[in-house]
Amino acid sequence: MNCIIIDDEALARAIIAQFITSQTNIKVVDEFPNAIEAIKYLNQNTVDVIFLDIHMPDFTGFDFIKTLKSPPKIILVTSDKNFAFEAFEFDCIVDYLVKPITEDRFNKAIEKLNARHINTKLVPSKAKDKNTTSEVTNEFYINIGHRLIKIDIPSVTLVRAKGDYIIIKTESNTYTVHTTLKKIEDKLPKDLFLKVHRSYIINTKKIIDIEDNSVLIGKDVIPVSRGNRPELINRLNLL
Repeated sequence: MNCIIIDDEALARAIIAQFITSQTNIKVVDEFPNAIEAIKYLNQNTVDVIFLDIHMPDFTGFDFIKTLKSPPKIILVTSDKNFAFEAFEFDCIVDYLVKPITEDRFNKAIEKLNARHINTKLVPSKAKDKNTTSEVTNEFYINIGHRLIKIDIPSVTLVRAKGDYIIIKTESNTYTVHTTLKKIEDKLPKDLFLKVHRSYIINTKKIIDIEDNSVLIGKDVIPVSRGNRPELINRLNLL
């Protein structure tokens, strides 16, 4: 497995690189003092693993992860114990190492990494089938009263969670459905829709304007959380 190290501390990068030399199935191909340089590298190259600091200039480690469309496996390396719960909301994160790191603890993280790597190899075709189905589906049905109403996915402008209900807005109608935001999100193509806030999913093609931490879609002003803003900006065709 090829890996890169992203940490603004040169000593921290050196320690990780030294630990990796004792591993037989992983090697360091590059290292970076900030996330911006790493993003430029990953635009041209692929890696299997990233050792990533959380607190860095410009981008936090979490902001960096959200800019990646298909993030590789990630091991967080940080001096801050307070983000462990948030970290494991990301499927790509394998382990959370707190500085100063001992070699024994580092080796345990590599064991987890190896186990995840083997499991990923065992189920690639199933994951691919699921993604393919999502891409070719242009509609889904919602149950309102005793009716099943077809929703054309490209016509959906936004989805909002409100209590136990979900509000789905299309170009011509608004529907209220008793379901969860996660169930709706799973039915929407990832290349067209983006969750910009814990209560909102938007169709990025319907954005009229972006200002500060909000976007305008039709007449609706949608809040954008700080954590989701990097991915939103990454989706835009900026001049």
